[in-house]
Amino acid sequence: MAESLTIARPYAQAAFLYANTQQALGEWSEMLELLAAIVADPGMASLVDSPRLTHAQRADLFIDIGAERLNDKGRNFIRLLAESRRLKLLPEIAVLYEIQRREAEKTVRAELISAFPVSDAHKAAITAALKKRLGREIELGCSTDSTLVGGAIIRAGDLVIDGSVHGKLERLGGTLNH
Repeated sequence: MAESLTIARPYAQAAFLYANTQQALGEWSEMLELLAAIVADPGMASLVDSPRLTHAQRADLFIDIGAERLNDKGRNFIRLLAESRRLKLLPEIAVLYEIQRREAEKTVRAELISAFPVSDAHKAAITAALKKRLGREIELGCSTDSTLVGGAIIRAGDLVIDGSVHGKLERLGGTLNH
């Protein structure tokens, strides 16, 4: 994984730099997300590795699937990746690109995992508190996990706040065992 991230980094940086100069960060996010989903499909994975296809045929396959959702520079990016045998790195490229985009836009993607659905008022309060603490705009994603029993877990970058009942019980058990 670390090696693939190292190889993917220059491609993600190049895509970011180009998108940033063209003020097309969102458009490139969408393209890279689509391309990462295409390469992640099990059927496509076998085609990407197929010795029967040339680099140009692999690129054309991605371009055909992406169709109008890819601009000319996106198509050129696919051709470059196919020629360099790097199509499999698209998921890593997309992740690294998004990290750079969020850094440039001063945003943080936060995830709120709660035992029960959270009201809009609570989401707004959590978003405001995270914005104040981190000094950045917050993109809050929410999900539920009944195994938490109660409470919630918030993940924002490197920050993890575990206020779940499950987490508190684990910490209590760890303290009692020591």
